[in-house]
Amino acid sequence: MFSKKQFSRYLSRLSYFSHLFWLLLFAFVTSFTIGAFTPSFAAESKPVVVKVGTTSDEPRIWNAVQKNLDAAGENIKIEIVYLTPGNPNEFLAAGEIDLNAFQHYAYLKKNSSDLKLDLTPIGNTLIVPLSLFSKKVKSLEELKSKQKPKIIIPDDAVNQARALLVLRNAGLIGVDEAAGTSPLIKNVTSNPLGIEFIEITGAQIPRSLEDADAGIINCGYATDAGFDPVNDPIFKDTIDLKNPAQQPFINIIVARTADKDNEVYKKVVAAYHQPNVADAIRDVFKGAALPAWE
Repeated sequence: MFSKKQFSRYLSRLSYFSHLFWLLLFAFVTSFTIGAFTPSFAAESKPVVVKVGTTSDEPRIWNAVQKNLDAAGENIKIEIVYLTPGNPNEFLAAGEIDLNAFQHYAYLKKNSSDLKLDLTPIGNTLIVPLSLFSKKVKSLEELKSKQKPKIIIPDDAVNQARALLVLRNAGLIGVDEAAGTSPLIKNVTSNPLGIEFIEITGAQIPRSLEDADAGIINCGYATDAGFDPVNDPIFKDTIDLKNPAQQPFINIIVARTADKDNEVYKKVVAAYHQPNVADAIRDVFKGAALPAWE
């Protein structure tokens, strides 16, 4: 038989070991639970990758965007996908990329309509000039002295219209006013030099200049090809963001319409609309292109 004192000690020890048992059990269960969920937490810590399709392999602008995302503590990683040849709008619609950034409003409107693509612009980027370049003549006056010069222009209707307006502004052709901002070759009303128009894809024009007297080249393609977009053109397009006629030519970031309110994509646009990105645009294009959100 236990004495009351011995029995009290027994109960005290029983309580101690019971308490210890539950502490050890809690520690084991907690350790197991944390271990079980660690892979999930690790997965959540991985950055959200946003694939952006472009037609330029110049990295400085998007490097500046990534820098802004990192500085803001956003766990977002931009992956640039260089898409040429091919149509970045079709890649986007098919879900092979998340966003694209290569075109202006006018091109998106026509291309998405023609191909029945459900795409939406979610942010402005920049506006670039289309200017007249040549490897065979050194000035516009020298070009005007030629008879039947060959001039390369983009083969897509939107950029062809813009190219023809540049040639009109250079005094090389006349264009039917009724065509407005969308003239095609058939709308050329005056061609005193007898210009032979050669239509090819815009990205191919820089490497085709050897086969013609001059060519209208997008500033981005010109820069990628090693041209100086400020000093090399024999006639320069003029950019004026306040001119309503030029606003359709503002370049944009585009998403699938279903994703237009995606919060991650909004953060990418916000990171693009920053002063250091504007500086990168001016640096890459030597001042020829302008940021279009400021």
